[in-house]
Amino acid sequence: MITIKLPQPLRALRYYNFRLYFFGQAISLIGTWMQRIAVSWLVYTLTHSAFMLGLVAFAGQIPILLLSPYAGAYVDRHNRYKTLLFTQVASMVQAGLLALLVWIGRYDVTTIIILSVMLGVINAFDTPSRQSLMILLIDDKKHLPNAIALNSTMVTLARLLGPAVAGILLSSYGEDICFLMNFISFIAVIVSLLFMKIHIPLRPKNKEPIWKGLQEGYTYLRGRPDLRSVILLMTFISLLVMPYSTLLPVYAASVFKGDVTTFSWLNSISGLGALLGAAYIATLKPGANLLKLIAYSALFFSGGLIVFSYTKNFTLALLFLMMAEGGMLAEIAATNTYVQTHVDEHMRGRVISYYVMAFLGMQPIGGLLIGSLAHVTNAPLTVLIEGICGVTAVLIFTPFLKRARKNNLLKGEGALTER
Repeated sequence: MITIKLPQPLRALRYYNFRLYFFGQAISLIGTWMQRIAVSWLVYTLTHSAFMLGLVAFAGQIPILLLSPYAGAYVDRHNRYKTLLFTQVASMVQAGLLALLVWIGRYDVTTIIILSVMLGVINAFDTPSRQSLMILLIDDKKHLPNAIALNSTMVTLARLLGPAVAGILLSSYGEDICFLMNFISFIAVIVSLLFMKIHIPLRPKNKEPIWKGLQEGYTYLRGRPDLRSVILLMTFISLLVMPYSTLLPVYAASVFKGDVTTFSWLNSISGLGALLGAAYIATLKPGANLLKLIAYSALFFSGGLIVFSYTKNFTLALLFLMMAEGGMLAEIAATNTYVQTHVDEHMRGRVISYYVMAFLGMQPIGGLLIGSLAHVTNAPLTVLIEGICGVTAVLIFTPFLKRARKNNLLKGEGALTER
């Protein structure tokens, strides 16, 4: 029931459960970004190696690629609320272990890799359960696209604030404080989940092997060329373009001859660009052509990286990076919204798991490739190649996206987002 009147761009916040989720996650994600920045800077400080940055990124995300299909099928047949609550507690434990080991000085790159793998396993189950729960937090499903857009805005706001706070704490106190703050931030999201008044629909007990569900998800996507096309484009962008952020410590220290403050600026301005992209998505009206927006956003992202790659002026580099990140976030949010609003409910968890595998699962492989390429060449050339690859991927997939939208119009599908 809608009890609070809010402006149209904030309409999903009228719902009690979504408000709890929104503000709890906002606090927690600020801590998550603080930890992410601190881990990257700690690894680069220890090794001064672009390859090791890519290796740690690979270790933290490869479990998502390997486990996401299984996790999606698991979420489809278990209580997604309880799964999310468990993953948040497990993430809190991981952050606590990292804070403790760095505080007492018992750490090295191997330790960081092991804890990164641990977090990757947790996230493989956390993301599909989080995405699948979203639809249950909104009473009126016509407000689901707005909820997804607001969620993206919240994530990017945390991405703006987290690195800024991390930069101050890293230069003043060290990495262990960032990890401790992340540990504490999980209290907010766990409390918000416990206070929710949520009804989880009962599902008939499924006795089929869980891998059968994975096969069904794959078969379903084969019969849905629109969903398949947007997920495949996301796969290529995640593999070849998004891992550029792995090289930001190298840009800060080697290209711009700066320190942790420079690194913090690069990440914070990236967050600002992503926030602007998310804010734009939140203002979209029902009927927006999401498939077209996905293609243009990916093109904007890739083009921004091309001009950023060899820019030596720090101010201009920040501007181009902000533009690129705005395009990246718009593509992510538009793709997520399209998938969420076009998938059949009984296949939601499985299809979202394939989306998660495309979005997050490809990045570790890309991070390892990008780190290796930058190690044998240099960071600017690597980022330039990434941007060119992104433009090429968009040009390849644009005809498929146009055909998918035409099919949707002929079938009368996509009432929420396509007309």
